[in-house]
Amino acid sequence: MRIKPVPTPPDALAEIAAIQRAVPLVPGSEDDCCARLRDRCGLSDRATANDWLAFLRTLGLVRETPRGLVRTDADPTPERVREGLREGVLFAPAALAQLRAASPADPVTPASVFAATRESVPRHDRARNPEWEQAWRDRAGRLLRWFALVDLVAPVEDRSSSETRSGDGGAGADADAQRYVAGNALNEA
Repeated sequence: MRIKPVPTPPDALAEIAAIQRAVPLVPGSEDDCCARLRDRCGLSDRATANDWLAFLRTLGLVRETPRGLVRTDADPTPERVREGLREGVLFAPAALAQLRAASPADPVTPASVFAATRESVPRHDRARNPEWEQAWRDRAGRLLRWFALVDLVAPVEDRSSSETRSGDGGAGADADAQRYVAGNALNEA
């Protein structure tokens, strides 16, 4: 089974380890684990904490036992994160297939990943969120940024916007403007 939640990626893998350490070693309920993640990691709400728990399980950094959730002793290495993304995240294979065919002249964007997967977005997600298209486009952008974190993709600099972004470090850049090609780790796979 592939998961839908794709939390905002951290700036470095070490930050994943910090979130993993917030999950108890002694089994705890999902509610307890969400509360710990919120308290120790400064997550905004229970839904965000729950998304992180699901994501950490997919990466093999948290596991479910009969008594509750516990963190594993696995480290969030680039290889482990790559495998978890490839094998456990909804639409990751479709995005990776696009990236294999991408070039600097025709890069992958969050909008192109969304366009390729739009018809496969679960019907209940469409029905419960009137802004589902933007939500899934944003999710595609987060997925691509996770790929970048572990070198599955490489960003392509848009020369026309480099002057605009240089003043604000890219913080004001539109998420749909992110452009990527296959990274070293994808090319080696």
